Amino acid sequence: MRKAIGVDLGGSHVTAGIVGDDGSILGQYEQDIEDRSFDAVLGAVKNVVDGALKDGKAKDAVAIGIGAPGNIEPRSGAVLYSPNFLWTDAPLGDRLRKEYSLPIFVANDARCATLGEHTFGIGAGTQNFVLLTIGTGIGGGIVSGGKLLIGNRAGAGEIGHHQIRPTDGFICGCGKRGCFEAQASGTGLIRHAFAVAPSFPRSKLLDRERDKLGSKMIRRAAQAGDGHGLAAWRNFASDLALGLANIIAFVNPEMIALGGGVSTAGEFMLESVRDRVDELTTMVPRGSTQIVVAKLGNDAGQVGAATMAFQGGLTPS
Repeated sequence: MRKAIGVDLGGSHVTAGIVGDDGSILGQYEQDIEDRSFDAVLGAVKNVVDGALKDGKAKDAVAIGIGAPGNIEPRSGAVLYSPNFLWTDAPLGDRLRKEYSLPIFVANDARCATLGEHTFGIGAGTQNFVLLTIGTGIGGGIVSGGKLLIGNRAGAGEIGHHQIRPTDGFICGCGKRGCFEAQASGTGLIRHAFAVAPSFPRSKLLDRERDKLGSKMIRRAAQAGDGHGLAAWRNFASDLALGLANIIAFVNPEMIALGGGVSTAGEFMLESVRDRVDELTTMVPRGSTQIVVAKLGNDAGQVGAATMAFQGGLTPS
């Protein structure tokens, strides 16, 4: 079995997986990221990659694939722009090639996750597939005709930054108002909770520092029937459904898989959006797009980055 190193670089931690060409993960090495400067993050990436390469299970690894947040220049692996790290023109690929003799491939983290989920996860066998990674933000990737869409400047799949509430929505990290990501991510759910708080003056949900409130707390409150939690969740689910219906109109996939931390809500999330998505679907038969929870979970990025390494890029070379 061939092996590659698949790296999933996130805003708060980085993970390197030793991945077989069957999608199996043979070992994992992680490190938290506290300093988001380029050199500090580069050091963290090197630490986890070094750990993986020293592992006997990685013997004869053929390449290293790295999924990083932002717009990536495919040939050099430079991060042209990353709002997560506030980087511009960061030479991630070139710097890592100076450290390792193995071939290095760098691409957007959500596109890598889409490749992993389509190749080895719940999207396997589909021809038209979309993955959404819903966490602090919303990442995405689109498969059409069995091939991952890359786009003119490697930017296809930035689903989180289409605007669904351009006049009355929350301000997004990209600077626009009412992006899908601003409304329907984990961060969006927290913002919905604060937005409806004046209607629930006795709510105990917000009896904590703002930075201590997590989306999981709000979701659990909603599941328990808490009025404040339910109101926030309904607004969040409404915005999520609107974005999903837009995706169906844009690319008409046979399946949309929801991944990322917020997707751990599972069936509760699916039940909250499916009927509304059908109501908003007009130009294709309602119910013709399956909305499901992704299968690979937090491993999708590593598996996809390694798959990219095996095939010499996001699309086979």
